[in-house]
Amino acid sequence: MSSPGASSDLDESKKGEQITFRFCSECSNMLYPKEDPDTHQLRFSCRTCTFSEPAQSSCVFRNKFRNDTAEVAGVTTDIGADPTLPRSNKKCPINGCGNEDAVFFQSQQRTADSKMKLFYVCAKCGHVFH
Repeated sequence: MSSPGASSDLDESKKGEQITFRFCSECSNMLYPKEDPDTHQLRFSCRTCTFSEPAQSSCVFRNKFRNDTAEVAGVTTDIGADPTLPRSNKKCPINGCGNEDAVFFQSQQRTADSKMKLFYVCAKCGHVFH
């Protein structure tokens, strides 16, 4: 049985395509990427039985990096209650919150080409925005 990502109508032009595990239709073990030595094509093969299927995409692993993760590292949900941080009347962008009380701080990420960036944390819901 194949996972939903193994269907034949995959659009390889999708950059946000999620890579999923594939499973053997005969013994339900996981399929692993392997090159067919005769045709030099990528296939997914079972290590337990002889089942093999052609790969629908040449991508077997994707590692995405997020740049903004390090910028807000260490921000906790109760940071809005810290009386030592400066406050602003910036409105929270979350629908349904609308709170106009937020604390703010400067980005701690330091690179030669980065500009000063202020981050705001809503005192009501804890949402981080800039």
